Amino acid sequence: MSTSLRLHALNGATMGTRWSALLHASPATDIPALDIALANAVDRVDRQMSTWKPDSDLMRLNAASPGTWVSLPGELMQVLARGLEIGALSGGAFDIGVGRLVKAWGFGSAGTVPDGEAIRAALHQRPPPTHTVLELDAPGARARKHAQFDLDLSGIAKGFAVDEMMRTVKTFGISDALVGLDGELAASGTKPDGAPWRIAVEKPDYELRSPLGTIELRDAAVATSGDYRHWIEVEGTRLSHTMDRARGGPVDNAVASVSVVASSCMDADAWATALMVLGPGEGRALAQKHDFDALLVERRDGTLIQIGIGRVFEATSTGPFPLPSNSVRPSQEAL
Repeated sequence: MSTSLRLHALNGATMGTRWSALLHASPATDIPALDIALANAVDRVDRQMSTWKPDSDLMRLNAASPGTWVSLPGELMQVLARGLEIGALSGGAFDIGVGRLVKAWGFGSAGTVPDGEAIRAALHQRPPPTHTVLELDAPGARARKHAQFDLDLSGIAKGFAVDEMMRTVKTFGISDALVGLDGELAASGTKPDGAPWRIAVEKPDYELRSPLGTIELRDAAVATSGDYRHWIEVEGTRLSHTMDRARGGPVDNAVASVSVVASSCMDADAWATALMVLGPGEGRALAQKHDFDALLVERRDGTLIQIGIGRVFEATSTGPFPLPSNSVRPSQEAL
């Protein structure tokens, strides 16, 4: 790699958090234009897929009556299609149709107070998996529901936004970069010395931010889902924001966090959510079946137990996992 490349650090606010980009670019690169393009990329995803914006394209689809076709932009169609695919592949563990559960349990835009009546109704209902009741017409760029439900893309949209950031970076001729949004990251190329991007996986701690271990990443993405950042407390019990459609409420399986490495951040994001829902046993089996690297961290008797699947995450004990040659990290700065 040429030593004339310069390191740039860009960042901005979006989706209630911040996006960031570390990249090595030639002096001729128009960095201000790239900064604007990255902000536009994540904002476009937010405008289309947010449940916090009443006029988003996703909310238009949520408001539509069953049987009504709704025209949608290409990016949203792409995320819906992959969300339904991973929903089917995970046996419904990942489900993009849990919007009403998210709202009922106090994690939606309406506030943080659980709605007891809505929760009781949800606990007595077992709606079909969304991949069986949402129809997509890809050539016509439209979708329609075949049942009454609300979509929530919080388990996949941020990963897609990271992929869009990396796509944007590459349109500027930049091949060496690390981009991220919240706990989702994608890496391309290497550092100037040829070393992969080295990243810290966050320890699932309710109070402090500290690394659990580090991995290295090159031409891959990583995403982490966990119970330690977004939660509510009900009668002394912490409840995670991750919803389990099959039980009608937050996951309840002692999994503190899941990190997944995949070729796209959208896939890593969705698979991490699926494994959070499934728990250690079924989650491990699913990761092995579909051959992706994952780290499940379980709370057991006051101790964090690591369950590593694949060559990136090899640890199975409570100690830090090793530093393999091809890895990724979720929610701190690159090292």
